[in-house]
Formats: sequence, C-alpha cells, structure tokens
Amino acid sequence: MYRTKTCGELRGKNHGSEVTLSGWVDSYRDHSGVLFIDLRDRYGKTQVVFSSKIGEKDFEIAKSLRMEDVIQVAGIVTPRPEGTANLKIETGEIEVSATALKVLNKANNPPFLPTGFDIPSEETRLKYRYLDLRRPEMQQTLVLRHKIVKIMRDYFDENHFVEIETPMLGKSTPEGARDYLVPSRVSQGCFYALPQSPQIYKQILMIAGFDRYFQVARCFRDEDLRADRQPEFTQLDVEMSFVEMEDIITIMDGLVARLCKEIRGENLTLPIPRMTYDEAMERFGHDSPDLRFGMELIDVTDLAKESEFRVFKEPATNGGRVRGINVKNAADNYSRKDIDELTEFAKAFGAKGLAWFKVDADRKLGSPIAKNFDESLLRRIAERLDAEPNDILFFCCDTFDVTCRVLNALRRKFAADLKLYDPSRLNISWVIQFPMFARDEENGGWTAMHHPFTAPLADDLPILKTDTAKVRAQAYDLVINGFEAGGGTIRIHDTQLQADVFSLIGLSEETARSQFGFLLDALKMGAPPHGGIALGLDRLVMLFAGLDNIRDCIAFPKTAKAACLMTNAPDVVSKKQLDELAIRSTVAAKSDSSYF
Repeated sequence: MYRTKTCGELRGKNHGSEVTLSGWVDSYRDHSGVLFIDLRDRYGKTQVVFSSKIGEKDFEIAKSLRMEDVIQVAGIVTPRPEGTANLKIETGEIEVSATALKVLNKANNPPFLPTGFDIPSEETRLKYRYLDLRRPEMQQTLVLRHKIVKIMRDYFDENHFVEIETPMLGKSTPEGARDYLVPSRVSQGCFYALPQSPQIYKQILMIAGFDRYFQVARCFRDEDLRADRQPEFTQLDVEMSFVEMEDIITIMDGLVARLCKEIRGENLTLPIPRMTYDEAMERFGHDSPDLRFGMELIDVTDLAKESEFRVFKEPATNGGRVRGINVKNAADNYSRKDIDELTEFAKAFGAKGLAWFKVDADRKLGSPIAKNFDESLLRRIAERLDAEPNDILFFCCDTFDVTCRVLNALRRKFAADLKLYDPSRLNISWVIQFPMFARDEENGGWTAMHHPFTAPLADDLPILKTDTAKVRAQAYDLVINGFEAGGGTIRIHDTQLQADVFSLIGLSEETARSQFGFLLDALKMGAPPHGGIALGLDRLVMLFAGLDNIRDCIAFPKTAKAACLMTNAPDVVSKKQLDELAIRSTVAAKSDSSYF
C-alpha cells in the first residue's frame, strides 16, 4: 500500500498514529542534522521529520532528496514542538516522524517549481503543463470544475432530465463558424464534421419524445481564439419540450441559484433580472453588459442638433447618434496626455475621435471644444449626464453601432482602470428578445443572429418577410459580469416556418434539403414545441473561480493559435496515413512548436 492517509488529512486527533504517506517533495530544510521535508499531494502538505533514528541508509537517502522527487514515507504522527505550529495550513499542528523512506521516482531539475513564488510565462506553463497542473491554484480550479459538473448533473436528474450522448462524428452544416473536418477512410473523398454543438441532435431527441434532455458535451469550432474561447470546449447542453421561454429561464434560474449556493455560499434572489436586447444596447452598448457598475450610455442626439459644433451636429442631423458616458469623480485621473491615449484607444473600435468635458467646481463644462456651445446648451448636456464637480464626460458621435462599440469599450476600460467593481462579485442577468436576423456584410443578405432553427416572437410572425429587420427572436442569453455565459432559443417546430427562415438566409430549397433534409423530415413527424440553452462550462468555471483566462480552467488547453505546446499538436502525419485517406496536402509539411 503506497499510502494510508493523504498529505492534507492529518490533524491533532491523529497523534500517535502510524501512517504511510506518498507525494512530491515540496520543500527541503536541513536544521543541524535534522531534515524537514514538506510532502505534497493534491490534498495538501504534511511536514515530515527525518532524524538519525530512521537508520543510516534511509537518512542518507533523505539527505539526497530534492524538490519534486516522488517518495513514500512511513512514520508516526506527533504534535509539532511548542511555538512551531503553522496555522496557515490545515495540517500545521502536527508532523510525521519518519520511520521508513522509499524513493518512488527521482525528478530532474524542473523548469519551474509548482509552489514557487514566481509564476512562469503562460507559454512555459503550457509547455510543461504536467508541472503547471501540480500548482494548488490549478488543482483547486479543476476540482471546482468537477463540483460544478456534479451539481449540474444532480440538479437535472432531480428535475427529470435524461443525459443522452450525441455523436462526435456528424454531418458538416453551417452553424456560424468553420467546422473541424475528419476525413473518412472507408468513404474516400467524404468528411465528417466534429460538432459545433449538439443542436440538431437534441432537436431530434425532442421529436423522439425525450422531453427533458441534457448533456455535458464536447464541442469544436475552428475560429479565431480569445482569452475566453478555445477551439475545443465543453458546454452544458439542455433541451425541453412543450415549453415556452419562461419555462427554460425558470429551470436555469434554479440551476444558477444552486451553483451560487453550493459553490459560493451565496443566496441568489430569483427570478434573475432581465432586460431586452434593445435596452441593453441603448443603456450599455453591448448585448452582454457588465452590470457590476453603472456608467450607462446617455443619448444627447437631440441636444447635439442644436449645437454649432460640426462633429456633434452632422451625425445628429444625418441619422447618426451622439452618446456619452459620465466617469464620476475622475477628472483628476486623466491628463491631456491620458485623454489623447484614450482617443487612440477609441479609434481602434471605430471612433473618428473622442469629445470630452471636465466638470469644474461650479458644475460648468470645460474643454477645448466648449467654445462651440452656448452656456444654456452646455448646462442642459451637463444635466442630462448628471454631471457633478470633478466628473469627466466622454462622447462618441457616429452611427448607432459605432457608438455602441466605442462607448462599451471605454466603459469597461474605465471600470477596470478605476476599480469600480468588486472582482469577486458575480452579477447575473438575462438579455432577451434578440433580433432574429442580422445583415451579412459580405453579400448584403440576411443571416441568423443565433442559428437558423430559432423561432421568431409570435407577435412578429406577420412581418417575417415584409419587415425582416424588425423581427425579434425567442432568444435569451445568460450574462455574468459582462460575459455571455450561455445562450438559447425556442426552436422552430413547424416545417413551413423552418423552410421560410432557410429561404430568408439565402438557402435554396435544394441546399436546405441537402444539408437539413433529415431535420425537415423529422419536423413533419409530429414535432412538439421545444427549446433549449447551452452554457459554456469553461467560461462558467472561469467566472465562478474569479479568473480572467479560460485556459486556466481547462486541464490541457490550446494557445491563441489553437496549438498544444506540450504535445506539439497539430503536427505532420505520415504519407502512408494520407494515402489511406486519399488526401494530398497542397502545402509543404511543417512541424513547428512555436505556436502561441
């Protein structure tokens, strides 16, 4: 038996017990011929004491131990001498007096120490992920992930859901991102696609009569990465039959409340607050607003029309918008140089420039552009933005979309720079009633805002073909701290309506039949009203753990270039493998581990 106790288990009540521990050498100290080693496993640390009483041979072995060696120690649990207890760790009242030692594996000098003070670069951490995963912070995060998944499974089981696995090898269909393709050896020239989501399969399950389904599903999307995205990811997938949007939001409210209670010890007030997409865009400039702080966007387009300042007046009188934000009590924080840097920051999001005013002690607006406004208009602008002494006001003047992008980016930047929120706090809300369609910038046609299986609001069905831009979807996103934690929709269960939506997004009847014929056939066989949602598990863990990088929530993540630095994937394969698949590469073979 390699161990009878873990390294985080022993307490004062174990005094006098004979135990066997196994783990990694975390630290090594030689105090006048008495050796002290902190032995570590994922449960904690235990101090082990080696003296000459252990025997000359084992004592010599003990003196040769170094960090990250894997050892087995037998010994007796004793209280630490008076005044030497370490109350920072749970095992700090005791130590183990070693009676036997066995080295299970010697370790080479590691490139970094898992419990060292200096955390290496992310590239180094990913290259030596097996060392990085020994860090207590990483282990705690992955244990948290496990607990979240267990709570999810228990919750849905209690609510009569059935967990059903859907295929990993399926048909390539357009779902908004590029598919990862898998060549077929037995049907040469044909390809499977790895699932971007189980979307179609779970709709088929509803038609099959499994009215409450869930799955912890692996999904794949070949798209550009960000800090909160990965090419392969895990999502909680949920689908329900005979439901409306309210039913799905209610069941998810219950899940989120359970997670908050069991993971964070917090009682979440239900129902979770909601706002419409239009309200979110008007007030915050984004469909996933961070509500941990205020700084709402304020429209002054009507006032801008009265000004003689061309930068304000032209967009205001030509269909554009003039909108601003008030950064409270922050005028002293921003010099002219700082404002110039903010202007360049805003330009990266589409702004042509950035107008600003500082509020003086008399609540008057001061700025190089103030001379272009009469005092009455300046006073009304100040009132509109609730301006007080030492506030600083910023304005963007452009199309609605540009003002949203720019002011949302500025709003988030100010909040982070000025520490306007508690990073440990979770703010959770729903955004509902998204637009059904968006313009395709490439061909000018329509594309589905969520996916083409989304049902429109019943009130908007009459204008589906005549006023498509105004059609709202039965869609809903769960937003946590400014991140989309999950999204879902009520699905189309009528064959004709599904055909109409396919037509609106430019799919010919022939193409729709080729790609989704099995779904269209299934809808004709008695499809119930149904809908669902998917929560990004990786992102949810990131938020509940208070982290800002999704790679720290995944055991073996990819880099921003979708590479695994530890295994050097993706990599070249042999000509024999390609020949078996009847594939020929059009680029020269290259194996490169520098993808980051």
